[in-house]
Amino acid sequence: MIGEVIAIGDELTSGQRLDTNSQWISQRLGELGITVEYHSTVADTLESCSRVFREAIDRADVVIATGGLGPTADDLTREAIAAATGTKLVRDEQALATIRALFARYGREMPERNAVQADFPEGSQPIPNPHGTAPGIQMEIARPGRQPCQLMSLPGVPAELFEMWQNSVAPALLGRSDEAVVRHRRIKCFGIGESDLEQMLPDLIRRGRFPLVGITVHEATITLRITAAGATPEAAYEAMEPTIATIRECLGDLIFGEEDDELEHAVMRLLMEKKETLATIEWGTDGLIAQWLATLPPRGQTFAGGIVIPSSEAFARMFDLPLTWIEEEGPTSAAVAERMAELARERLGTDYGLAVSEVPAEDPDPEKMVYHIALATASGTESRRLRYAGHPAILKPRSAKQALNLLRLTLLA
Repeated sequence: MIGEVIAIGDELTSGQRLDTNSQWISQRLGELGITVEYHSTVADTLESCSRVFREAIDRADVVIATGGLGPTADDLTREAIAAATGTKLVRDEQALATIRALFARYGREMPERNAVQADFPEGSQPIPNPHGTAPGIQMEIARPGRQPCQLMSLPGVPAELFEMWQNSVAPALLGRSDEAVVRHRRIKCFGIGESDLEQMLPDLIRRGRFPLVGITVHEATITLRITAAGATPEAAYEAMEPTIATIRECLGDLIFGEEDDELEHAVMRLLMEKKETLATIEWGTDGLIAQWLATLPPRGQTFAGGIVIPSSEAFARMFDLPLTWIEEEGPTSAAVAERMAELARERLGTDYGLAVSEVPAEDPDPEKMVYHIALATASGTESRRLRYAGHPAILKPRSAKQALNLLRLTLLA
């Protein structure tokens, strides 16, 4: 079954508000085995809304809309659905009584303008909204020679949307797809480029394959998304297992976690398993590693703390170092990064000291776009030479992740 999600509102088309409802609805439809092929975002005008609904009804088997069900003059969803389906609006007295009762529960009298929220396109039914004044709209629309389109319109308020989905929408849609459920798993990787990683997976990243394996990259972290359908959630997950086993065999230590894991979670787990501690000192990443680690439990134990270096002068004053030595070696040098890592370990009394040197500015000379990360341990200090690569916007998170990954691989070894 093909699905479409429609988000309605001037605040969305103007960019004043981010549309997170469509993302959430698409994920829920996918879990029900409904493949979302279209997202539409439309402003609060009757002509535009009705046109989008007509197109969606024609090309999708399930249409879920959010927004535009309020009582104000720019809330036109009910009128747009009526126009798109060639029906008229009919007042539902029971829905109106429910809206009045909700206002009374809060000690208020219902403004007469709210009565329009009880108007529904002829042939549709209300979707109960237990904690809001805007009931949803459910409508089955006949399409000659094809199965009917299931259209459901919900309020844009996320809390109301989520509750209505759970109570009414999901049960109504469950079982309408060819497969009862679709499930996903995400495997997280770091330390290699996207195209290189794809070459390591024999014929897995191929359209039409079952289970489907997709690949996305965000700030140098690669996510493999495995998707399978089945009669039950257990069957869907079971169908993924051979593919996941192949991925793990091919990628080995490039994999650091699953689902919402980030590198800091992987590092923290390993440190806790070994009952060891870490301190950081950062120059070019502005304390990003410390920020990530400081939010994870157990706070103040495994991660002892982080130091941020803003300049050569500050580094020299903070640790009583000769400024001339820092300038001669260079803030991006291996020597400076290694001394930073050693100082972090010494001053905070930890098992590991992790450091990122200053990061160079863009330069036409590639030899000037080199910097270092370093790790100090009881057995010595090592550094890695990195090159300024990729878009400047991801340079800091990429560098922070490279440092964390150096520690992760050391802990694994």
